[in-house]
Amino acid sequence: MKIEILMVSRGLKGEPMIDETILEHIVARGVKLGASYVEARYHKHSGSYAVTRMNKTISVGRVFSEGVAIRVLVKGSLGFASTNNVSKDSLERTLEKAISRAKAFSYMYTEPISFADVKTVTYSYEVKPVKDFNNVSIGEKIGFYKEVYNSLRTSLVQSKLRSLVIEYFDDVEEKVVVTSEGSIVKSSIPRIYVFYNFTLHTPEKGTIQRMYELGASGGLELLDKWDIVSRVPEEAKTLEKVLLKGKSPPKGKVDVVLGSEIVGLMVHESAGHPSEADRILGREAAQAGESFIRKGMLGKRIGSEVSTVIDDPTIPGSYGYYLYDDECVKARPKYLYKNGIINEHLHNRWTAKVFNTVSNGSARAMDYTSEPIIRMSNTYFKPGDYSFEELLEDIRVGVYIKSYMEWNIDDVRWSQRYVGLEAYLIENGEIKEPIRNPVIELTTKGFYESVDAADKSLEFHAGTCGKGEPHQGVPVWFGGPNVRLRNIVLGVAPY
Repeated sequence: MKIEILMVSRGLKGEPMIDETILEHIVARGVKLGASYVEARYHKHSGSYAVTRMNKTISVGRVFSEGVAIRVLVKGSLGFASTNNVSKDSLERTLEKAISRAKAFSYMYTEPISFADVKTVTYSYEVKPVKDFNNVSIGEKIGFYKEVYNSLRTSLVQSKLRSLVIEYFDDVEEKVVVTSEGSIVKSSIPRIYVFYNFTLHTPEKGTIQRMYELGASGGLELLDKWDIVSRVPEEAKTLEKVLLKGKSPPKGKVDVVLGSEIVGLMVHESAGHPSEADRILGREAAQAGESFIRKGMLGKRIGSEVSTVIDDPTIPGSYGYYLYDDECVKARPKYLYKNGIINEHLHNRWTAKVFNTVSNGSARAMDYTSEPIIRMSNTYFKPGDYSFEELLEDIRVGVYIKSYMEWNIDDVRWSQRYVGLEAYLIENGEIKEPIRNPVIELTTKGFYESVDAADKSLEFHAGTCGKGEPHQGVPVWFGGPNVRLRNIVLGVAPY
């Protein structure tokens, strides 16, 4: 996949973005009206989607949203307003609404809001697809779904295909952010997302279900890379063997090797979310959960020396890719846990000021109707030096859990439970027969302390991370290598 970072001032369709001088006018006007800080963000999404069930298309459509979001600080009070009318008059009225709201709610703040300092920047960037999806019909984009259906059905030996759902979505996200501090950042990022869900059934063994998401920044070349026509039937054949031949997992304490899919989910939930500084301060408590991390816990040990978790928006081609956040702060890798130590939180400019540090570029908004809040991007467990075979070689009896079927975690991101989907017995360092529904239940500290080795591989998995009130969903990757945990109490879910 070829990714280019270019200086641009026009969208991928060749259509001009909003005239930035209008945003500059709004920002300057806001300062004249008494705001100490003004931020105007033009935000546009345009794309298409389709949903298929078995061998039929059940939904097709276009997605389009365009508008401007305005945030202001007035005497330590933050105000926000947005509009889908991008005319000058409409934006002036929206600005006045944001200022009015800031003034109206100023009495609620026990401490005035202020932002950490940031360097002024002017920057433009674009992800350029190899195969542009803008001029391709939706029929051509999703033409593979019938082939997937037919191939999947014929690949099964004894089980029956009870359901197959495939969702396709493409989107170009374009933004222009202008601040009263003089920053201007423009970006244009195309993304493709595919979700599939299938269920296999036999009367004797019951059912097994697989749900998976693929997502990245780029164009239709991603469909070639993912090869869904081969991927889904091959995965179904593997899971059919688990369904038909899977045994109960060993009981008691065993060594467990976790695949990147589970590891990625665990670090997203038990490192990424609790490291969001707004959660740590309690802002998200009534919206999307809390955090076991408290202010002052930087430097505390959470795991073994092997346990390093990184959040990095700058990975080319990633689903959570960006180079500047929605507060015009340059993005960079963040080491949330480093060698088992709580090392860094995810910050926007407000929380950075509260924590007496600088923002690390973690503020993102879903669309023009949403305010920028602290978000993850691409969160992963750092790979180690082992080969996969070396992870297994000294395990007498253990389990390899490659993928998950279900999971749960509490509001403070401490106690968690994962049920394996594709999983195998390990005996004397070798992968043996499949097992069904192994369960691991442990605390966040228990997970990171138990990891004693990680292999060299690094795989990413796509998702849409939800947070906020009103709810916001943003694209992310989560991932990691295969990791080995020692002496884990293993359970089994009913089937």
